[in-house]
Amino acid sequence: MLAVSNVDVFYGKSQALRDVSLKVEEKEIVALVGANGAGKTTLLNAISGLRRPAAGSVEFLGQRIDRLAPHKIMNLGICQIPEGRKLFSDMTVADNLEMGAYSSAAWSRRKETLEQIYRIFPVLKERRRQSAKKLSGGERQMVAIGRGLMSNPKLCMFDEPSYGLAPKLFLEVLEVVKRLREQGITILLVEQNVRNTLEVADRAYVLENGQIVLEGRGKDLLQNEQVKAAYLGV
Repeated sequence: MLAVSNVDVFYGKSQALRDVSLKVEEKEIVALVGANGAGKTTLLNAISGLRRPAAGSVEFLGQRIDRLAPHKIMNLGICQIPEGRKLFSDMTVADNLEMGAYSSAAWSRRKETLEQIYRIFPVLKERRRQSAKKLSGGERQMVAIGRGLMSNPKLCMFDEPSYGLAPKLFLEVLEVVKRLREQGITILLVEQNVRNTLEVADRAYVLENGQIVLEGRGKDLLQNEQVKAAYLGV
């Protein structure tokens, strides 16, 4: 479904990604793990069109997308759920969700999609007329996920969904991720909470200093000595 090949990304003269390659197959949960500053968000931005690679390519469903505008990439079926949620705090829950139905196709289906999201997150239906600033951290994360789903994505990219959440709430987010995969949505999950993320991932990549240093099945990487020492405190 997604193929990132030999991608370099710079911020001015500073290189953030170096020769990064990864692939995501349909209906997989693929994790990209690493420490803060490793380049994880930069890679998501390169996929979604927010940051243009200096070299390499990004293909989605066989089409090269690394020269497309972000809204065109979204229309192809990719959504990015940003770190820190980035909601419109003075708008209601329902209005925040509808902001995700940007394309004409998604807008025409928004009522149906909204009901699907309310079935996934019943509390959002109860809170739909409240402003986003009155929600708890976990509820704001639900709105951010729901807003992304309003675009009816084929590939959903999560950027640090554990950010600002208690461990129990993050585990609930991971349960939602698994449910989305069961509904046919492919997942690219970017996280620095390595243990829990590798437990749910089919496959995973470890990013360090802008380079992929390890890849494999999620459960295999949990047993990798390098991963244990660097990320699991073992």
